[in-house]
This record gives sequence, structure tokens and C-alpha cells, in this order.
Amino acid sequence: VLLVAAPSAGAAAGRVAAGLGGRLAARFDRPAPHTPVAVTERAMEAAAGADCVVAIGGGAAIGLGKAVSARTGMPQVAVPTTYAGSEATPVLGETEDGVKTTRRDPALAPGTIVYDPGLTLGMPPGLTRTSAMNALAHAVETLWAPDATMVTDALATEAVAGILGTLPEVLDDPSGLAGRARLQSAARLAGICLSQTRMGLHHQLAHVLGGAYDLPHAELHTMLLAHVMAFNLPSAPAASDRLTRVAGPDPVAAVAALARAHEGPTRLSGLGVPRDGLHDVAERVAAKPYPNPRRLDAGAVAELLDAMW
Repeated sequence: VLLVAAPSAGAAAGRVAAGLGGRLAARFDRPAPHTPVAVTERAMEAAAGADCVVAIGGGAAIGLGKAVSARTGMPQVAVPTTYAGSEATPVLGETEDGVKTTRRDPALAPGTIVYDPGLTLGMPPGLTRTSAMNALAHAVETLWAPDATMVTDALATEAVAGILGTLPEVLDDPSGLAGRARLQSAARLAGICLSQTRMGLHHQLAHVLGGAYDLPHAELHTMLLAHVMAFNLPSAPAASDRLTRVAGPDPVAAVAALARAHEGPTRLSGLGVPRDGLHDVAERVAAKPYPNPRRLDAGAVAELLDAMW
């Protein structure tokens, strides 16, 4: 086993390593957000002699496990310790030279996922909030996807209800395992949704901004979501109706309130994005737009980015 673990999952990884004993080929503890190709190359050096990869942690560790598996064909075991939901998707985004490239392949999905709400107890409140918002973004964007079905609509609606209904409870009582288990279930549903539908403007902005400026993935999703909802929902009445059913009369306000309560950066400027870089981001999005309910052009995307800056 090649054991990939985020630093925050060091204790759990230590227990797994001890249990594996001589079956541990190597341990790699330096995954990075957005799965940089250079980091994957170092992990590949450690993978010599391994025939399986176990990833413990959030999106960075899970993504690195996928990247190693994609290059070797090794089976994966994913043990998520956050609520991003990426473990349930056949999607891998890799970054090289400031550009994030995303691909989708059923072979990228981990064959085994282990959910243990106890592994999320040590998450700081900020990461609890932002990783759950990351999963929420998967579900929301599924609702306006051009290839949405009655099944993905149902899964996404349940995921939204689970996250919005449970996240405040978990933030108020971080020790409650029942709430954390429901968040894990909702995040998995959101990940399944993402695996069955095409991504739109929200994820494209996250990919372009994250790749260009090496931004924290979950915080970026948290900051973007309410703005993109306000931009898209007037052009997506069916999605708006479903969100109103589970989030109340103003879904944008409900999501924005959760995002604003984050104690970290809540604007692109706070994340370190230079204002003079927004035009280039808008041009890159408009040049190859992801499918989106509202037509995208560079001017409209630039206005949206400026409002978020």
C-alpha cells in the first residue's frame, strides 16, 4: 500500500500504517491543493513497489490518490476527513504552470470509500464550514446542469437539504457525531450528482481562479457560490424552484449568510487575487465556457468577478 495522507490526518494515517505493518510500501504526507503535477511526480517515486493506494484526508489527498491511480492503474481506497464529496466523483483536476485541467473517467473514482464521522471531529470550524459549502456547490450546480435527470434532481435536492439543515447544527455542536454523519451522507450525494452531470460556471470559475492563483479550494467555493447562484438562478427556474423548496424563499440569501459567517477571506481580494487579473480570468472562461443556464460572455463574467472582488 502507498499511504497518502494530509498532514491534518496524520494521527489516523499513523494508525493505518501501524495496522499495515510490512504491507506498507511507502507513506506520502505532502499532498497539495489542486493536485500539482510536480507533487504527483514525487508521489510516483514513493509508489515504487506499491500495488494499491489509500488516501486519507480532504480533497488534496483524495485527488493525489486519483492521480497516482490514473498513472499506475492501482486500485484506490479513499478515507475522506472533510465534506468535499470529491471521493464520490470520477473527476480529477490537475494543475501545471498555473493552468488547472479537469478530466472525467469512471476509472478515476475510488473503488472503496470509508466514511467515519469520528475522523471529522478534529476539523476546525472554518474547514467544517467551507468543505460543506464545497459539497453544496456540487449539488446546486447539478440542479441547473443541461444533462440533469429526475434522479440527479432528487439526489441534489436531498444533498442541499442535508447540508443546509445540518451544517449550522454541527457548527454549534462540533462534537455531535449524528450531525457529522448526516453531513458526510449529504456530501456523498453531492459527489454522486457531480459524477453524473456536467459542471457549469461555478466550477469553471473555481478551476480557472484556483489554478491561476493557487487558491484554497474550499474557501474559494464558499466565496463563489452565492454570487454564481444570483447570476444563474433567474435563467434556471426549475433549479430555483427546487432550492426554494428546501432553502426558503431566498436561497441566495441563505447560502450567502453561511458564506459571510466564515472567519476567513470572503472576497477575491482577501484571497489574494489581483484586480488587474480579473479580465484575463473572464476571457479564459468566455473562450471555452462550461455549459451554463445563462449565456456567458467576457463582459458579464468580468462584472461578476468584479462584484466578488
